[in-house]
Amino acid sequence: MELTREQMIARIAEAQGHIGRRRVPGAAIRQMLHDETPLDARIANGNGNGPNGGGETRRGDHDLNDAGMRPRPPLIPAAVLVPLVERDDGYTVLLTQRAEDLSKHAGQISFPGGRIEGDGETPEQAALREAEEEIGLTADFVDVIGNLDIYEVRTGFEVFPIVGIVRTGFDLALDTGEVADVFEVPLSFVLDPGNHQRQSRPFYGRLRYFYVLPFKDRYIWGATAGMLINLYEVLSGQRAAWR
Repeated sequence: MELTREQMIARIAEAQGHIGRRRVPGAAIRQMLHDETPLDARIANGNGNGPNGGGETRRGDHDLNDAGMRPRPPLIPAAVLVPLVERDDGYTVLLTQRAEDLSKHAGQISFPGGRIEGDGETPEQAALREAEEEIGLTADFVDVIGNLDIYEVRTGFEVFPIVGIVRTGFDLALDTGEVADVFEVPLSFVLDPGNHQRQSRPFYGRLRYFYVLPFKDRYIWGATAGMLINLYEVLSGQRAAWR
């Protein structure tokens, strides 16, 4: 599937109507009591700022699993940039490989991003700041076009994925303390459901299922794969397998 810039912007914009954006993460949602509400259901955030009066659609590592696997509150607000690079031969998704000595998610494939600062920083500001700090991608190369569903990670984070179209000509400078490598995956690869896999592994005595998008010698799984599946659903208009 090949999409033009205009088509991507339109589909991301259309999705905002059911994603209930929250500009500043609030204490109410971080302290909310999680129940077994289906992940596609809207969850009230108490501030009424969403387009339908409040709430947002949520996904998580538990999306493919039995009830009872959602992380417990409070969750730490974080944001990532989902960079869609505008190459001559088609769009790509820019991803990072985290450093091997990090305390969380070491060595995993991820988007550039990190915690939202508590001084009123918005998810968009945090995603752009972290992208510059981690890989040297400055905001003047990024045209933010919207966001995906909030993603709950089992390690206790609620992640706001901010989608941006990135024009070429940028120079990267990696913070090697956090990022070991940067690479790009064709967007057409992500949009091909034949590249989506479901795998499992034992986790505290239970079998945990998760999405995987194997790309060459890269193993894209967990939260990053889950957010890529969300991107696939938004841009293709199709529901992903196993959901």
